[in-house]
Amino acid sequence: MNGGKFIVVVSLIFALILAFGASWQMRAQDNKAPYPNMAPLDQYLMERNAEIALARSAAPEPISLDAEVMVLGRHGYETAVKGTNGFVCMVERSWAAEIDNPDFWNPKLRAPICLNPPAARSNVPLTTKKTEFVLAARSKAQIVEDIKAAFEKKELTAPEPGAMCYMMSKQQYLGDSNGHWHPHLMFFVQLTDSAAWGADSPRSPVLTLPVDTWERRTVFLVPVAKWSDGTADLPTKH
Repeated sequence: MNGGKFIVVVSLIFALILAFGASWQMRAQDNKAPYPNMAPLDQYLMERNAEIALARSAAPEPISLDAEVMVLGRHGYETAVKGTNGFVCMVERSWAAEIDNPDFWNPKLRAPICLNPPAARSNVPLTTKKTEFVLAARSKAQIVEDIKAAFEKKELTAPEPGAMCYMMSKQQYLGDSNGHWHPHLMFFVQLTDSAAWGADSPRSPVLTLPVDTWERRTVFLVPVAKWSDGTADLPTKH
């Protein structure tokens, strides 16, 4: 083998070693992720009556008692209880989080939420549509493109004025880092600068929730002093 051919062969071998090393490193990083893939569907499901009760715990009883309640079934969210006041209570699962959130596939996450009528008209379709894609085993990248396409086709809309929700359930579990966190209200607006709300400023009670911009909304969060059952929130490290 002449010198030129030897150099080419060595270079190819070296390139293969680098490629293999990079591939192994990526797999190792994926394995370190706590929830790299969707768990079996049964791990996300709940007993129907328990889910109804958990969904209603998101808001004070005078609101949640007359709200529509939706529960997650094997084919998506379905109405379990008809409501009369325009509010919709449901228990969001992990894929309600932003797409790169470490808890995106966390089967333990349970986020009871009770949306007022303006929020229900935009957020419930977003949640049900996203869930539809999840249950169809679409990849994260495909989910992003599917949601973008749904907005372009007017199947989904940006929040309308006055959209808000209650998340005041003492039983909420918002991921391994946040746990039960605090009772809070959330306000949904079309994409806007957080500074317009004075959010995230020192001593401001208004926080900006991380969300994906392709969902065409900004979400502001305001902690409150009591859980939906009237008991006081206790200070935590969060």
